[in-house]
Amino acid sequence: MRKPSLLVIFLTVFIDLIGFGIVLPLLPTYSSRFGASGFEVGLLMASYSLMQFLLAPMWGALSDRIGRRPVLLVSLAGGAVAYAVFAVASGMSGRAALGVILLSRMFAGACGANITVAQAYIADITTPEERSKKMGLIGMAFGLGFIVGPALAVVTQGLFGPTGPGWTAAAICGANFLLAVVRLPESWKPGAIPATKRTRLAQVRHTLAQPKLGFLVLVFFLATFGFTCFESTLGLLIQQNFQLDHAASSKANAALFCFCGIIGAFVQAGPIGRMVKSFGEPRLIAGSLIIFGLSMAPLPFIKGTAPLTWGVLVQSAGLPWLLLLFVTGWLAVGSGITRPPLFGMLSILAPPNEQGATLGVAQSAGSLARVLGPPLAGWFYDRHPSWPYVAVAVIAVVTGLFAWNALVRSEASLLAAKARS
Repeated sequence: MRKPSLLVIFLTVFIDLIGFGIVLPLLPTYSSRFGASGFEVGLLMASYSLMQFLLAPMWGALSDRIGRRPVLLVSLAGGAVAYAVFAVASGMSGRAALGVILLSRMFAGACGANITVAQAYIADITTPEERSKKMGLIGMAFGLGFIVGPALAVVTQGLFGPTGPGWTAAAICGANFLLAVVRLPESWKPGAIPATKRTRLAQVRHTLAQPKLGFLVLVFFLATFGFTCFESTLGLLIQQNFQLDHAASSKANAALFCFCGIIGAFVQAGPIGRMVKSFGEPRLIAGSLIIFGLSMAPLPFIKGTAPLTWGVLVQSAGLPWLLLLFVTGWLAVGSGITRPPLFGMLSILAPPNEQGATLGVAQSAGSLARVLGPPLAGWFYDRHPSWPYVAVAVIAVVTGLFAWNALVRSEASLLAAKARS
């Protein structure tokens, strides 16, 4: 029997996120092309997370009872089908296309258990001292997925037209399913420590009733809310501020996602482990939120002075474009640092037989943020492009200050929990 491997689970998540990274940057501009308003774009992006919100705790608790591997396999197979439906929708036109895109995103969200279960998988095979560092593998997979995915979106859209990215994502996820069947071993022996059976609502109440776990879940909700507002409106913002057409703005948005992915992957590939040792999880969580908030504030006020084209992304050294790269780079640093120490703390504080269920509640909170964030950001954006960015900046900085006060003071308690584990 093959032993559980961090490399194999990393590859599984990374390849799956390539497919996610192909489709996500295209959603705002594709939907806009089919006649969607900013609010409707937000609803389409939120539909995926709505299904995750409803089902993530169930998937996590199920993995505690039957093992991580079967749940991951179902998730990967479902993703391949969902991206195939997205490809079909991309070749349609008008409001009917929006309906099929909605269907594809809802089905993908219903099957989207991979991140929750992958985090539980990592918690199964790592020591408490190494857990925050190893949780960075998930963030690194996100970052690399948003390097390779958007790049493939640009290439496949150019080679095969609007349906190319969807079919590419479906093929990649299908291949990933086969890879997992052959190479992904089980990390959790069901029944070794009996998993507590609770209803979904009871599990949520149980997790939130524990002060430290409940506070961390709230912080993750707010951090995810801020980032999803950024990712759901960035394509619309640069289209307006830099006077780009639909095709150029989708490429520019993909390029910026790729740039942020490079920064995030770099942060979580190595420095995150040293930062945890130097500063501790609480200081990193609080500081990263403040960095993120301060980076969001200036984004809507960065504008090109003349109409831009796709070639400008390669050729221009103009101040607005350089300033946009500088600010989004720091935003990627802030968002990249938040997740590993936060989920490290969650997994340390949660009992071993409740890893999947606890992390599922946290992911459900993040999904709820992704349900609420895009439509609210789109609604605010329709009224003024700066509103969602300024609002998120305030929320992130205030949350960071509260986290500093609440978490840094309890750092001694966290160290004691590590010692007991």
